[in-house]
Amino acid sequence: MEDLDDAAAVFGEVRPRLFGIAYRMLGSAVDAEDLLQDVWLRWQASDRAAVLNPAAYLATTTTRLAINATKTAYARHETYVGPWLPEPVDTAADPQLGAERGAVLELAVLLLLEKLTPTERAAYVLREAFDYPYREIADIVQTTEAAARQLVSRARKHLAAGRRTPAGLPEQRRLLTAFVAAAQAGDLAALEQLFAADVISYSDGGGAARASRIPVRGATTVAKYVRAFATRFWAGVSVTPAFVNGAHAMLLSRDGEVFTVLTVTASDEGIDQVLWMMNPGKLAAV
Repeated sequence: MEDLDDAAAVFGEVRPRLFGIAYRMLGSAVDAEDLLQDVWLRWQASDRAAVLNPAAYLATTTTRLAINATKTAYARHETYVGPWLPEPVDTAADPQLGAERGAVLELAVLLLLEKLTPTERAAYVLREAFDYPYREIADIVQTTEAAARQLVSRARKHLAAGRRTPAGLPEQRRLLTAFVAAAQAGDLAALEQLFAADVISYSDGGGAARASRIPVRGATTVAKYVRAFATRFWAGVSVTPAFVNGAHAMLLSRDGEVFTVLTVTASDEGIDQVLWMMNPGKLAAV
């Protein structure tokens, strides 16, 4: 029993990092928790006396399981009803979510990571969020150090090509607040002024909530789309500022229950993306 208590203490100490790896790999807090349960069972059953570095062993186990789980998750996302968005998590209490750096956490970045292979994603997460040396990354993903560097380099190029330089947090918050005010008022001109020309609105209802099943694109089209449902959508809604995935967000509630997490990504061109998380199965972590 004492041995199991020791195992639990070791696991508990590194658990925040393990969750941070799993969440960034899967984009789902629920799936990350399930994966950590599997890691814990494997840790219990392992020959722990032979493990020289428990933290490294557990991080390796978590990452390798996450690579396999990511392959399955990607396949599920292809048959998902409507746009798939990562599950938002409240980072007000834990801004870095288990990382030495609060990196690879924004919803827009997690969405871009879907374009990477699972192994590229793992290498990028380990390097950018947790500052692992390339030698350790190579050991974890079972490749050479040179190949690990290539994985991270390719991932960086993919992400750089997929987004503009993001606005700072104060500007992101200003644009989000202005967007909510314009959306509530159904003010078409104000909405268009806030948007980049190629803005995209993603609504994740997962088939369980009424939401657009295709992304809405372009400043004029998105503005008209938001105005079209303004009257019925915002009736009786209370808006609460929050800090989600390292960025400002708004929790939209009706009758005391959160039904949408709303956030935007922004650059010097204005709002690039509007993200509506409306799937009730993905709101537990906020």
